Amino acid sequence: MKQQTDRRDFIKKAALFTGTVGMAGTSAFAISGNSGNPLPPWKGFNLLDFFSPDPSRTGNGSTEEDFKWMSDWGFDFVRIPMAYPSYLDFDRSRDIIPDEVYSLNEEALEQVDKLVALAHKYGMHVSLNLHRAPGYCINAGFREPYNLWKDAEAQEAFYWHWQMWARRYKSISRDKISFDLLNEPAMIANMNDQHSSKTLIPGEIYAKVAIRAAETIWAENPDHLVIADGNQIGTKVIPEITHLPIGQSCRGYYPGIISHYKAPWAMKDIDKLPPLKYPGQVGDQYLSRDMLEEFYAPWIQLVRSGTGVHCGECGCYNKTPHDIFLAWFGDVIDILTSNEIGFALWNFRGSFGILDSGRADVAYEDWHGHKLDRKLLDLIRLGSA
Repeated sequence: MKQQTDRRDFIKKAALFTGTVGMAGTSAFAISGNSGNPLPPWKGFNLLDFFSPDPSRTGNGSTEEDFKWMSDWGFDFVRIPMAYPSYLDFDRSRDIIPDEVYSLNEEALEQVDKLVALAHKYGMHVSLNLHRAPGYCINAGFREPYNLWKDAEAQEAFYWHWQMWARRYKSISRDKISFDLLNEPAMIANMNDQHSSKTLIPGEIYAKVAIRAAETIWAENPDHLVIADGNQIGTKVIPEITHLPIGQSCRGYYPGIISHYKAPWAMKDIDKLPPLKYPGQVGDQYLSRDMLEEFYAPWIQLVRSGTGVHCGECGCYNKTPHDIFLAWFGDVIDILTSNEIGFALWNFRGSFGILDSGRADVAYEDWHGHKLDRKLLDLIRLGSA
């Protein structure tokens, strides 16, 4: 009953949040020591402990050893992409219903607390992200009861979840935690089809949802750091919110033919894809550093205009030939870091990671029972492989 009471209180108070943008003030990016980018050039990883909507499918979670290694290697950032059903208590034998999106599981929330505390123990900034929010996810595999971009009920649930997280971490300083509102927003024709078209959200709609969520967070602590992923799957700058103290998060996956080569959730007809070259002609496009420079130009301009930018996800699926991956990713990292934009690899251990990636063409180094991709580690640590 307590969750339902909190929900009613939240709805009653929602109208009071509208004026809280001003509370965040001009100190929103005060933690940056950069001359350009208002956000620090954090470097690190995404941790997938709460990525699945079904907690029984999470797999091996992050360990204290993971954090020790990250810290020893000089990394200072982890992003935690969460599927909101992973911390709910409801009947998972059927589709979720709207009222159940408020049914919190305290034990599950405490598991998030433990991961956040472990990251802080090793000096990591934590970016808490809703990878799946009520009414939206870039991934299929879980049937939402409504649509975040069209339904007020979904939006109220979205704000309620962010109120809960902002309140839970109310006393944690902005140099230790940030709130990344929604992973890779887009208009999806059919959220139950992983290959459905994904297009730009009308700017006024995305801005309305993002601003209200930020206001909700700032109502709990005006100094909380808020970040919004770029429009159209994190690829497009959001001009409609640049007047506000909200950072923006880009992606390091362009072009997808390299980053997601033969990834079954991202591409159709994976057995018919052309061989990769970088630089070089692949299909109907010439892949080169010049095309990367053009892609990131709006994000670099955004930094220069005074908005904080971070690359919340980047990397390459394990079917891309390793030498091509490193050549391309070296250019991506160089473009980002030379413009004071930090980044987070997807992931630490797994098919995009530096440990246990499952690549067939890597001379792995044994690392405490794990397979370490030393060339990739050196590239993201030092800028060379």
